[in-house]
Amino acid sequence: MDLVGLLKSQFLCHLVFCYVFIASGLIINTMQLFTLLLWPINKQLFRKINCRLSYCISSQLVMLLEWWSGTECTIFTDPRAYPKYGKENAIVVLNHKFEIDFLCGWSLSERFGLLGGSKVLAKKELAYVPIIGWMWYFTEMVFCTRKWEQDRKTVATSLQHLRDYPEKYFFLIHCEGTRFTEKKHEISMQVARAKGLPSLKHHLLPRTKGFAITVRSLRNVVCCAPPSPAESRPCGLPDQETSLNPVSSADQLCNPGNNENPTLLGVLNGKKYHADLYVRRIPLEDIPDDDAKCSAWLHKLYQEKFLVSMIRSGSSLTLASFILVFFVASMGVRWMIGVTEIDKGSAYGNSDSKQKQND
Repeated sequence: MDLVGLLKSQFLCHLVFCYVFIASGLIINTMQLFTLLLWPINKQLFRKINCRLSYCISSQLVMLLEWWSGTECTIFTDPRAYPKYGKENAIVVLNHKFEIDFLCGWSLSERFGLLGGSKVLAKKELAYVPIIGWMWYFTEMVFCTRKWEQDRKTVATSLQHLRDYPEKYFFLIHCEGTRFTEKKHEISMQVARAKGLPSLKHHLLPRTKGFAITVRSLRNVVCCAPPSPAESRPCGLPDQETSLNPVSSADQLCNPGNNENPTLLGVLNGKKYHADLYVRRIPLEDIPDDDAKCSAWLHKLYQEKFLVSMIRSGSSLTLASFILVFFVASMGVRWMIGVTEIDKGSAYGNSDSKQKQND
């Protein structure tokens, strides 16, 4: 370990970083508290100020990821869609396998200048956590209890409030609802089999109700400023050309090396990871309005995420098996086409004509 790496792993460095974060965070929370005086006078000014104040907190964690630990987040996407990112609101569907997944989402938002206004769908208990939770409260994050009968109205109401939000934002959502573990995955796949859904090796079964209500609530939202495209799908705001909200699907694959799980403690210790983010931009009009069809669409999206994970992070044997199956299937289709060709048809009638010529 080099000298810099040794210093980053020392408790004293961690203590200094935590002290700065806590002190600055509480000062910013206090400033946000005073901005409440603006709400009845100028709600949009209140929102703009709080976006910038929240950036002062969340940017410290992105700095911890990218500068302190040196973690690299590489984006792979369609070059035609890339210029649109950051110029419009969007719902971004993220995987949730590692502790640092939310930091990868924030890094993605920071890359396109939307970190301060980025939204999440978070459990209600987080709203009471000092600094981060309080910051989220002032930036109108959407909180849920994970009890659908209670969330049906409260989540929809919170999302409706975002329809006139003056700042561009990514609405980051982990549809799996919780972080991946082997035990949770086993239970999730039991539910999938009971519902007749395909098994997912690298993901939990997505929870579709929250996604469906997000799509319904943010559909056809018109920005105050000229909107621009956003990332891969789930839901978002208007597009400059189509005036429709895009959805982004970001498949982040962390490559920590040595089969380690990327953790916040590892980031704090200056451990370098690498995350590949495969982002697709999906027009919101491609997502059905009907809740049942919207749920089916989301399940299909996670099946596609599974293929991305298998191809990019699978073993050589897995990849070879995938290629072999694809090759065999292709040969089978070619054989079925071949049996219909004229020159391989039945010889029926040929023997009769030859017999007549001989006679």
